[in-house]
Order: sequence, then structure tokens, then C-alpha cells
Amino acid sequence: MSNQYKTALVLVFGIFVGISVSLTSSVLAEKTTEESVGLPLNELRNFSDIFARIKTDYVEDVDDKTLLENAIRGMLTGLDPHSTYLNTDEYNELKIGTTGKFGGLGIQVGMEDGFVKVISPIDDTPAFRAGLESGDLIIRLNEKSVKGMTLNDAVKIMRGDPGTDIKLVVIREGADKPLPFTVTRAIISVNSVKSRILEPDYGYIRISNFQSKTARDLVSEVSKLKTENKNELKGLVLDLRNNPGGVLSAAADVSDAFIDEGKLVYTKGRIENSDFEFNAKPGDIMNGLPVVVLINGGSASASEIVAGALQDHKRAVIMGSKSFGKGSVQTIQELRSGGAVKITTARYFTPNGRSIQGEGITPDIALDRYEIKDSKDDASLRIKESDLSGSISNPTKSQQAVIDATKEGKTDEKEDAKIKASDDFQLYEALLLLKGLSIFSKS
Repeated sequence: MSNQYKTALVLVFGIFVGISVSLTSSVLAEKTTEESVGLPLNELRNFSDIFARIKTDYVEDVDDKTLLENAIRGMLTGLDPHSTYLNTDEYNELKIGTTGKFGGLGIQVGMEDGFVKVISPIDDTPAFRAGLESGDLIIRLNEKSVKGMTLNDAVKIMRGDPGTDIKLVVIREGADKPLPFTVTRAIISVNSVKSRILEPDYGYIRISNFQSKTARDLVSEVSKLKTENKNELKGLVLDLRNNPGGVLSAAADVSDAFIDEGKLVYTKGRIENSDFEFNAKPGDIMNGLPVVVLINGGSASASEIVAGALQDHKRAVIMGSKSFGKGSVQTIQELRSGGAVKITTARYFTPNGRSIQGEGITPDIALDRYEIKDSKDDASLRIKESDLSGSISNPTKSQQAVIDATKEGKTDEKEDAKIKASDDFQLYEALLLLKGLSIFSKS
């Protein structure tokens, strides 16, 4: 072994000894061995060494507070995509966001490969109206590259005064080049439940996210549909597409609205108070009538809880494409400094014990999104049996004419559906399935 190499080893050993003494006195207090402390001394030495090198060698001076805060942030973000550290300003931003009254774009986002990923745009928000879609990767914000930003940094840029514009550049699967968007910020105040009659006797409920009052609003909207329809509904389409989730208990309550009894969802974590189990109470707002649930890759977390519960209980047919696959639960724990940590504390499971973490909910009927153009075919030009020369008469035709007259035009109204394939192909198919299930349930 050369003298130079021996000298290097001695120097390195000397540095480690010095760091070890420092750590033992300042960090480990009276604990003198790794066995008694239970901490990884080698890694702590590495941390101390790197900290010292940054302080002496980095091109710019960095204060200790920034270095330690970044270390804490990295420790949490290294766990999973949903655990993070929030300093005081970021925590206050989060609390503002939960009030539903802030200037922003209206998108649920995460991080992927260093870029901001759109999990889903929220209905009737600037991002939704601008055309942002689930799966888009935001690579630039106001001409500034997102690479290297934290998610909180990016969110802070996207928020701002209502009425101001922000320029985004996104990468979209299937697009041959990045797509530019200019989005005008607005006050984001989301009504999570909307409803309408698709056509007589068939209702539609859209849940855009899960808030504490979502289940109550759901019951109210179903009641409104029944009043508007003037008859008992024959079936319901529940649309959870691009629903990024929300409050866990709200998801359980929405599931409970359709299920009479049994387990709805349960969670399991390492600590005792992270284990929860939600069970159904008697009652079904649809009285057992058919329900079709629409999901897609933007359906995450709480919306997957609802889809999983209804699927396991065989209470609804799940239609669409595989969901996002977020099967974890996060809790926000406030710190004495005024900041907070958002940390993953449990996994949730469907009633049959399925974890959808990284897997998602597989629909009962897979249905991709297609663009359908209206046919120009004129049915009035087609030749029917009754147009043929010498066609024999229909003996019940006069009776049918009387029956049609008593319906006061209701048949024509039903044939003129309010939803067309060209409007929303997946919803159109869900309605067709719902009508088939309704006919089958009658038989």
C-alpha cells in the first residue's frame, strides 16, 4: 500500500473520528454506542460530513436553517409521493386551500419524474375549461422550468390573484409536441355534487371530489331528480371520472347511501389509531334499482373507495378504464414550529380485503374514451315493409294508435335522448347499459 493511500485513509479515519465525537456529544447525548442508541451511526456521520462540505465548498453560502429544512423535506418526500414537509407558509397555504376560497386553477396535482402531473382537473374550474386533462405533465410555469421544483413550489406559483393569467406548457400522451395553455385564475369554490335527468326515468349524478357534506348533497340531488322526473327513477349513472378523492369518511358515507349492510372500507397502519372500519347502515337511496359507476385513470383515492365498495357488494356495475391506484391514507400533523408534516399513516382496503395501491380498480366493463361523430343517415329515406307494394295490413295497428295517443307524446320524448354518443361516448354507453339492467330487473 502506498504512503499516499495510507495518508488518505488516516485523514478519512480522522475525520470520521472527529465527527463521531461531535455526534456523540451533541446529537446522541449520553448514549455512547450504536447498540444503546439504536441509530445508524454511519449514516449520521455521512449526513454530518455532507452538511460540513456544503457549508465550506458550495458555490454560495447557505444558512443552517435552509439546509436542515431541505433535509427534513427530502426525508419525507423520499418515502412516497404523498408524504411531505410543510413549513409555516406552506401549511397556511394548505389551510387556505381547504376552505375552497382561493385564487387558483382548479387541478389536483402530484409529482412524476420531476414534473407536475395533473391527476385530474376539477369540474367547472379554469383548468377544466382550458382543456387540461388527467395525465398531463406540466413542464413549464410562466416560462420557468418545473424540473427541480418541489410540488409546493409549483402549487404556490399556480395560485394567485383571481383574474390573473398563468402560462403552462404540458406534455400529453399522444401529442407530437408540448402543448401551451394560458389559464386565467379564478376563485375556486367547488360544489362537489351535480345532477340531471339523462332522459325520462334515468338519472345522472356527478361527484367531482369528496367533501364533508358530499353524502348529504348526494341524497338531496337524488331526491331532486325524483321530483324532476315525476316518477320513481329506473336507474342511476354515478360519474366518478377524474375525481381525485378527498375526505375518507365522505367516501364511506357515499358508499353507505347505496349499500344496506356490511363493511364499506377499512384501513390498516402501524399505529393503533390508524386502524378504522366503516360499516353500512340500513337504507338504500335507490331502493335496489340499477346503478352504473363510471371511472377512469383520474379517479383516485376516495372515488376508488366508493367504486371498490359498490363492486365488492355487487351493488353497481363499474364501467370505464382502470382507476389511478392510490390506496393510502395521509394525515396532517401540526408541528410546534407552526409547520406540519403530511405523512402516509395507513393503507385502505375494499370490503373483500383488496388493496388497490398501485393497482387501481379494474372496471367490470372496460370502455375507453372515443370521439363519435353524428351520422348523417336520414332514417326517413329508408324503405320499410309498409312501403312495399302489396304489403299486407297490420291487424293491431288501430289499437296501437289508440295506445300511442294516450301516451301524449311520451314515446317521442324518450326516443329523443338528452345524451348522444357524440357528446360523451362513455356516458352514452353507461345509459344504454342502465336501460338494459332496468329491463332485466323487471323480468
